[in-house]
Amino acid sequence: MPDAPASTAAYTRTERLDRLPFTRRHGRLLVGSGIGWALDAMDVGLISFVMAALAVQWQLDGTTLGWIGSIGFVGMAIGATLGGLVADRLGRRQVFAITLLVYGIATGAAALSTGVAMLIALRFVIGLGLGAELPVASTLVSEFAPRRIRGRVVVWLESFWAVGWIAAAAIGAFVIPLSDDGWRWALAVGIVPTLYAVVVRMGLPESVRFLEAKGRHDEAERIVREFEAAAGDARTELPPATPKVLAGVEADSAQSIWSPAVRRRTAGLWIVWFCINLSYYGAFIWIPSLLVAQGFDLVRSFQFTLIITLAQLPGYAVAAWLIEVIGRRSTLAIFLAGSAVAAFAYGLAAADWQIIAAGCALSFFNLGAWGALYAIGPELYPTSVRGTGTGAAAGFGRIASIIAPLIVTPLVALGGTPLLFAVFAAAFALAAVSAFALLPEQRGKPLA
Repeated sequence: MPDAPASTAAYTRTERLDRLPFTRRHGRLLVGSGIGWALDAMDVGLISFVMAALAVQWQLDGTTLGWIGSIGFVGMAIGATLGGLVADRLGRRQVFAITLLVYGIATGAAALSTGVAMLIALRFVIGLGLGAELPVASTLVSEFAPRRIRGRVVVWLESFWAVGWIAAAAIGAFVIPLSDDGWRWALAVGIVPTLYAVVVRMGLPESVRFLEAKGRHDEAERIVREFEAAAGDARTELPPATPKVLAGVEADSAQSIWSPAVRRRTAGLWIVWFCINLSYYGAFIWIPSLLVAQGFDLVRSFQFTLIITLAQLPGYAVAAWLIEVIGRRSTLAIFLAGSAVAAFAYGLAAADWQIIAAGCALSFFNLGAWGALYAIGPELYPTSVRGTGTGAAAGFGRIASIIAPLIVTPLVALGGTPLLFAVFAAAFALAAVSAFALLPEQRGKPLA
């Protein structure tokens, strides 16, 4: 339980939130945001199976498939950058709901695509919504999570990605192969986020830090009291604000993500985001198609991918535990290094069991790294630029996700699967070094 109300006068609203235990109110926020996150993942995951199906049904070449895979990430790059900026002005919840609406409608419409051009255009719009939603959701959850377990809570949020990707793999394995229109039915499921946007708009709280920054103190106080009531601790007095320091950075000293106080961490975060996007999307968007190219039929390829995807969940679980034990930076670096080893092993895998074992290891380490990355990102910046900082890093990373599907075909032609995954392994290794060398440790530190 938090301290007695008698000590309230020493704390600001954000400190009151930081000192609360994890309550049912936090749980509702986590699950509410996590469902949106899972729906995002399902949409991104489905395109890898749709690509494999269309390669057979529409007789598409590797270059065309690469553009189908990449164009969504063009939209995500733009959406991530704009979403963070808009979230710092309109609010986290508003942007979260709008983005769900945008990509839900576009995904449903993509199911009606009559050709490659229409599908590519709609995938771009889908990417706009997806790219804006992800950094906004992690920022919102991070700003409410109790300080002592903030990193773990954000990893729990990120773990919903695995739920969505597993759902995509299940749909890919059991729905798409049923008929020539199976891929259309798979995409039609994407209309669900449109309905969920209403739930988000009505059910999730707005960021207290954002409300205070906009002078909406009554709303901020009401939300804090709701969280305190859930913990059985009704505080009533608003104390004077106290100076905040973010790992040695004064809250008002960072007016830009490239201010001297934070530019080193911005550079490190951008490098990690770029490298992890290049390797993750290059590998996982193409794995079903690569397996088909290796001689596996569509059903067996999808079944292998489903098994590999299941390893994402334990990866998140271990990362969620480690992040509060050894810290964000070390956890991120370790999981990125493990991803590098697993990617190199996958490139050399030949037998069925080797493909599955290396693929599961890649899923385990890669998704654990994603969880740690989303946890550390919002903690690097003060409230005034937090959405901008996380959104800009995600936007820069999306440049790599655009490139990744396009380089697969030429790299495979040049040196086969071993060369392709050696490139991915090198990117993971660079990300691991950058994380450890350039990012500060934020475990236990307050948000500014």
